[in-house]
Amino acid sequence: MTVDDSENPVIAEAWRGPLIESRHRGALAAVDSRGNPLLLFGNVDQPIYPRSAIKLLQAVPLVETGAAEALGFGDEELALACASHSGTPRHVEIARRMLDRVGLGESDLACGGHWPLSDTAARALAAAGGKPGRLHDNCSGKHAGMLCLACHLGEPTAGYEAYGHPVQARIREVVAGFTGVTPTPETTGTDGCSLPNYAIPLRALALGFARLATGEGLPPARAGAARRLLDACRHEPELVAGRGRLDTEILKLFGSDGPYLKGGAEGVHCIAIPAAGIGIAIKADDGGNRASDIAAALMLATFARPDGEAAAALADRVERTERDRNGRPVGMTRPSDALRAAVRALA
Repeated sequence: MTVDDSENPVIAEAWRGPLIESRHRGALAAVDSRGNPLLLFGNVDQPIYPRSAIKLLQAVPLVETGAAEALGFGDEELALACASHSGTPRHVEIARRMLDRVGLGESDLACGGHWPLSDTAARALAAAGGKPGRLHDNCSGKHAGMLCLACHLGEPTAGYEAYGHPVQARIREVVAGFTGVTPTPETTGTDGCSLPNYAIPLRALALGFARLATGEGLPPARAGAARRLLDACRHEPELVAGRGRLDTEILKLFGSDGPYLKGGAEGVHCIAIPAAGIGIAIKADDGGNRASDIAAALMLATFARPDGEAAAALADRVERTERDRNGRPVGMTRPSDALRAAVRALA
């Protein structure tokens, strides 16, 4: 895989008083379901790892094969299969329930474990003398879904996380169908939860999310599976991430027929806007979520055309006032002038 070392433009800035304190470079792409560009900013053809932003695509085989229906999965299980969850008791219980359906347990998960991302849940677990397990891992729902898929199809559960396992081969075929990019071993990394993660250019990721938004360019069964997962995530937003986290709050803000937003590690965000037939992919070069969160809010404000409460809430996320510990405003984080100019040029 060739790496382009040229600098991307600044997408977000942090101001303190009269000076820019920090600048964050990155790139983003917004395209329609035929790949026609609406906004290209920065190097959108350099492959990047989407990390958890493509969890919904990784869950498509669970629905497409009939496994989810055979196991009686509803919105809760399907949303958790697409989630980077906060490790609350509800998240953990649903992941456990998914494994129970196929006679498996926590030890069958290959994701490892970490303290819950929810501070409240982590403190409660520690206060009770507990330790984090694999079910607390933010990826446990995705892994549980893959194990359920393997069981439904009569395939081995051991090694389901390996590149050569049939579960991962199905996922690669889905990723290629959505994005137009065929993953290879040479362009594959290993995610934090031990699963393969495939390097894909932002332009192609945006196309994949535009196809997720519309179903265009997908076989009918695949489009239906993607729509079912999309609906589950929008019906159960707190399962997709957790209370107070960007993905959940945006899903709640727009409701069950609004945009779908999913973040990944290292400053990645992908967005599907069904009403507009648009897909968006964002990557912050420094791997932080400050810039990707701001860019995601700006893209939603630009292409999802919110009004009322949604418009006001997004405006606060596009330009966020920074305060000292006494609550006094001392600066702001906001999109760069260059990115704003690119958005204004769309009018």
